[in-house]
Amino acid sequence: MYQGNEQVEKDLRLFRIWLKSTKTVFDILHEDIKGFGLTVENFMVLELLYNKGSHHIQTISEKLMIPSGSITYVVNKLEKKELVKKEQDPSNRRYWKVSLTDKGEELFHEIFPQHVETIGNIFGSLDDNEKGQLAELLKIVGLNAKVSN
Repeated sequence: MYQGNEQVEKDLRLFRIWLKSTKTVFDILHEDIKGFGLTVENFMVLELLYNKGSHHIQTISEKLMIPSGSITYVVNKLEKKELVKKEQDPSNRRYWKVSLTDKGEELFHEIFPQHVETIGNIFGSLDDNEKGQLAELLKIVGLNAKVSN
């Protein structure tokens, strides 16, 4: 068994707590999204298009950190369900712009409030000050991890 100093033990304990917490939250959100008949990737694409408008497929891939081959598959599946439409960019025919259809917008308008409520329930045990502190701490950890690697 690994024996580190007190600081190492605290770091490892914090990491385990953070990992378990993240898994629990993700599992709850995954079930929530699955209840809408969507995959997490489907939901992420719909949410981006709903809140930010049309995007090129490559931009969606980059923003959502979904590999380019996978994002094409996801968008094609959403297109078959008539939730999104693809249009070739007239200025550069190699690029396809994706946007919500009326059906996709209606679906997301219906399910998004329920999803927001689920997220609200997850963070409901924290007051506004604690939510702010948590956000700042997570930013610090994320930025530090990026710099140190």
